[in-house]
Amino acid sequence: MYKQFYGFKENAFNITSDPEFYFESSSHKEAYSHLLYGIKSRKGIICLTGEVGTGKTTLCRILLNTINERIRTAFILNPNFSQLQLLQLITKDLGIPVKSNKLDLINALNEFLIDQTQQGHNVAVIIDESQNLNTLQLEQIRLLSNLETEKQKLLQIILVGQPELLGKLQKPSLRQLNSRIGVRFHIQPLEKEETRTYIQHRLNIAGAPKKLKFTNEAVAAIHHSSKGTPRLINILCEHALLAGFVNETYTIDDSIIRAAAKEALL
Repeated sequence: MYKQFYGFKENAFNITSDPEFYFESSSHKEAYSHLLYGIKSRKGIICLTGEVGTGKTTLCRILLNTINERIRTAFILNPNFSQLQLLQLITKDLGIPVKSNKLDLINALNEFLIDQTQQGHNVAVIIDESQNLNTLQLEQIRLLSNLETEKQKLLQIILVGQPELLGKLQKPSLRQLNSRIGVRFHIQPLEKEETRTYIQHRLNIAGAPKKLKFTNEAVAAIHHSSKGTPRLINILCEHALLAGFVNETYTIDDSIIRAAAKEALL
């Protein structure tokens, strides 16, 4: 409803992982560098964590969209499958003919990795929502990380998840996997000034008019209620713009944000 009122081309604060709206905070920039370094240096297993709504999935999509064409990738969005199904998803995403037998799958994957390495290519598998992986699946990932030559890892595995993933990796039964993680990074929430820039960034992409303003007090209230989490910022701004539309105002102040926070239970 507010889209027409404000003259937006599209909604500015959807909570979907849309790379078009990607905002590179200092923490996201560092996270991207860590991921790229881990893949290019063939570190084997890379771990990226962050609280819910901090932009992990969007960052992964940006990585996939900008990565070197000599790096073959697979992106598993929801790993809530059996060990066999997880292997089948990985091989299917890499373009390897899917097998019904686990041993055949691993052999086919190994042949594929050796062939890619001989061509000068690298292979990376990103597993999102990795905090949902069970112990057996994580052990399967450790075994996949054993696919290597004498000099380098053939497969780079990026585990992306919420902080609960770190707790799982600390289990004694997973100490071998935990010790093999070559690169780790935790995405931090946005700083207050980044929150201001983030909001304006999304408004600009959506085609917001210059007269639409979030006051300094509004930005401070948004940062306080959201604690700098992008998804919560989006939810607050969405509620605030709807309230602005109802009140026919182009100035979003802190009173509107406080009411929006109450509505959103933040």
